[in-house]
Amino acid sequence: MSIVDRIRQARPQGFPWAAPTWPDTVDRPLPERELGADYPTSWSRRYPARLVRAILLDNVTRPLAHLVASPEVRGAEILDLVQAPAIFVANHTSHVDTPLLLSVLPLRFRHRTVVAAAADHFFDRKWKAHLWALVLAAVPIERHKVNRRSAEETAALLADDWNLVIFPEGGRSPDGWFQDFRGGAAFLSVRTGRPVVPIHLEGTWRILAKGGARFRRSQTRVTFGTPLLPLEGEDARRFGLRIEAAVAILADEGRTDWWTARRNAAAGTTPSGQGPAASAWRRSWALGPAPESKAASDPGHWAIRDD
Repeated sequence: MSIVDRIRQARPQGFPWAAPTWPDTVDRPLPERELGADYPTSWSRRYPARLVRAILLDNVTRPLAHLVASPEVRGAEILDLVQAPAIFVANHTSHVDTPLLLSVLPLRFRHRTVVAAAADHFFDRKWKAHLWALVLAAVPIERHKVNRRSAEETAALLADDWNLVIFPEGGRSPDGWFQDFRGGAAFLSVRTGRPVVPIHLEGTWRILAKGGARFRRSQTRVTFGTPLLPLEGEDARRFGLRIEAAVAILADEGRTDWWTARRNAAAGTTPSGQGPAASAWRRSWALGPAPESKAASDPGHWAIRDD
């Protein structure tokens, strides 16, 4: 027997000199995950992180978003009627949507808002999870299955006076038109009683489309709609259809005007936000040109009051 073998035999065996064994009759618990929907974001809502985020949002994100997107904001005065916390629901065509939307919110909402982000995309790596939780106050949401923890966490945040931005399509549109809305926002509103503010974002897909590598400046338009609340006895499914219809009306308003969009809504002839059933080039053409900015002729047209 070699000297090495003799030393190994002479070494004390078992715990605490070696790792303990797990009893065969006891189920081993699954290891705790710290990514995806299980990533803890509470640290990002503490004062130090909030201060850093406020500085970045007001001094970096907001100026850059306005430089790149030149947003025309419609219906901002409606937010004066909204009692926080609120659920902001918007269509989703680009990664530009989130910073642009946050940048045009008034101060009383801007620094007290979290963003529902896809757990499998924004929280699949530690560095990404840390970054988006800090910069956007993002919270992970499962978009491919129902996750009770995600629903409970977002409901708790609303109860704690945090506003919520959610994109109910579950991901960016590939061509600028709507995808089917999912029921998360409607469910949260029914559960918490908080108002839903429908928002239509127009033109952001021209800046950075899904799957595109080209980044370019373009005019955009952000239209806020009248806040919605679930009717007595209305379930989340029906309320979700009303929310989707409200965003479609705002899209119609962008293509026409306020009066025409409301007349179409009253007649039940609002064009589908999902666009024509046609080839890709035809659908792209039907979106029309980029929104015309009025900033040159009226510099204060889209200015948002910080009060």
